[in-house]
Amino acid sequence: MSRTTARFKIITALIFLIFLIAGGWPLKKHRDFPVEIVCGPGVTDIKKLSDFFPALKGSVADTYVFVLEGKEPGGKALIMGNTHANEPEGLLSVAIMIENAVVEKGTLYLIPFFNRSASLNTRPGEGYPLYFSITTPWGKKTFRMGNRDASPLDQWPDPDIYIHYPEKQMLSYLDIRNTNRTWPGRKNGLPMEQVTYAAMELLRQEKVDLAIDLHGAETMFPVTNCIVAPEKSMRIATLASLTVKSMEGFENHLESSPEKFRGLSHREIGDYSETLPFLLEAPIPFLDQPTGPKTEKLFLDGQDEFLLSLAKRKKLFVPYDESGWPLEKRVGQHLSVSLEIIRQYSRKTPARAIIIKNVPRYAEVVRNGVGYYFHNPAEAEMDKVIKH
Repeated sequence: MSRTTARFKIITALIFLIFLIAGGWPLKKHRDFPVEIVCGPGVTDIKKLSDFFPALKGSVADTYVFVLEGKEPGGKALIMGNTHANEPEGLLSVAIMIENAVVEKGTLYLIPFFNRSASLNTRPGEGYPLYFSITTPWGKKTFRMGNRDASPLDQWPDPDIYIHYPEKQMLSYLDIRNTNRTWPGRKNGLPMEQVTYAAMELLRQEKVDLAIDLHGAETMFPVTNCIVAPEKSMRIATLASLTVKSMEGFENHLESSPEKFRGLSHREIGDYSETLPFLLEAPIPFLDQPTGPKTEKLFLDGQDEFLLSLAKRKKLFVPYDESGWPLEKRVGQHLSVSLEIIRQYSRKTPARAIIIKNVPRYAEVVRNGVGYYFHNPAEAEMDKVIKH
């Protein structure tokens, strides 16, 4: 090999290495970026999913479970955010509860990063921003923008065909990294199957009455702006939906959990435990395909000229005008519907009531903004700040 050829190969390799570092370094920073949550006055204990299934201990898949226990015994509820980490409204809603809620009766379990690996993943190939920031009274609070599925860095390779356990239904190979397709989980399965198995163990061991899984969906998708529930949960879901529509003035309808589509939280939790499951969907214009660039602004205000044009042609499944679907409305809906589900259950079962205060409802969040309810980590006691 001539000296010129060798020099050319070395230069080419160096250029390739520079591009590799330039492209990979922002993704590594994103994966290592700590999201700070301040434990509010109602947090009585902090656990991890591995406390309920030790095989997760020390893995990236393990995640925090915040416990808010009232002075008076009562029922128990679990609320999960970031099952799909590209739908951060759930994370924000749960984080607001962690930082503000006080439980007077019963116990509340809160998981802000249910699929933690997905929160460390992202979709730069589709132009997603790596982060989004929310204005608070004390400055900007920044969060990672995640992905729908767990990172292949944490679970790989994907099978050619994912066969759901234990129902043996064949699903897309990608769904093995989707924690809303792996319920009720498998203790000797792949990491995301172990995550949902650990959550089922939490529900069973703690005898949890209600499980609420917070999601978001496209405005062009019919299953949005709704509560999804199986037969055993439908009465409470109906009462909650009718109440928020009449009393709080935002649209919310019901969707029945399909019996033949397996792996979903609102199906398997109810079938494999005594817990009553609910899945909440809020409209997220950011997720729609026919939009402009996937910017932080689009995520925050939900305003898009292409969706507005489609709305005028009645192609969307939610009301949509020039105001878009701002973050305040989406988070406010999740909080109000979650609180109303818990309230309706408590009315129906007084001995297992769950009484929560200091959590804002829809109108308050729309008026004050999401950031109003977050506390400054720099002013909090060190042991109250959790980085995840």
